[in-house]
Amino acid sequence: MDWFIGALCALIVSAAAYKKRSLSLSGMLAAFIMGTVYYGAGNLFWFGILLLFFISSSIFSHFRGDRKAELEKSYAKSGRRDAGQVLANGGLGMLACLGNLFWPDPAWAYFFVGTMAAVTADTWATEWGGLSKSEPRSILNGRRVPPGTSGGVTLLGSTAALAGAVCIGGAAWLLRMWTGDDTYVGIGSALLTLVKWGLIGGISGLAGAFADSWLGATVQYMHRCVVCGKEVEVATHCGQETVVLRGFRWMDNDMVNLLSSLVAGLLAWGIGMIG
Repeated sequence: MDWFIGALCALIVSAAAYKKRSLSLSGMLAAFIMGTVYYGAGNLFWFGILLLFFISSSIFSHFRGDRKAELEKSYAKSGRRDAGQVLANGGLGMLACLGNLFWPDPAWAYFFVGTMAAVTADTWATEWGGLSKSEPRSILNGRRVPPGTSGGVTLLGSTAALAGAVCIGGAAWLLRMWTGDDTYVGIGSALLTLVKWGLIGGISGLAGAFADSWLGATVQYMHRCVVCGKEVEVATHCGQETVVLRGFRWMDNDMVNLLSSLVAGLLAWGIGMIG
């Protein structure tokens, strides 16, 4: 029955996202499979956090889209998420969910929350940072860089990243209480556990977002536009072919997201097991 409920809920959400043009067809299929596994192999804790990330990210991606349109021309992928983006954001969490199904252990939940906190923090930072009135600064040297530059961070974007990460941590606490995965003796115990999950989500998520920016500024495969001089992810910009600037060909944005969420997941696992 859990697998049927998961499939039905995943179908409704992914189909709605496809209709709203938040997902491509391949992205919809990947989201359907992922959502089914999250609920069928897990429970509302796993599915709910995935849903929180997806819905919040989709809403923010459409907020003030007119101001972000120019920046998105520099990105290899923007707007409608394809299967690669869906798996890069939620694939590690799905593996953790399956791992917990076969070898139940609290470590899986910590790792999962870390990965989801990271992708949420990174997405919120990108969407809100694109609205910042101040120029971003390079995560490598602190120098001002043009908006849309890989590795550029803003105060608004960093604040949004922390907010998104803590939000995931808080949701983890609430959903685990709801599903009975965590039980509390008194309000003091509940509050201490809330602080614990908030710290796990906040620290690991923010670290993952900064790891994403660092990878983007160092090893991500990037090009330079020969017309405007911008650092971009695409092979064509301003109507002209771009030239390779740096990075490894296989290190695209999806791989950067995957690696940064892996770092965050391992950090969250470490914090959770120590605590």
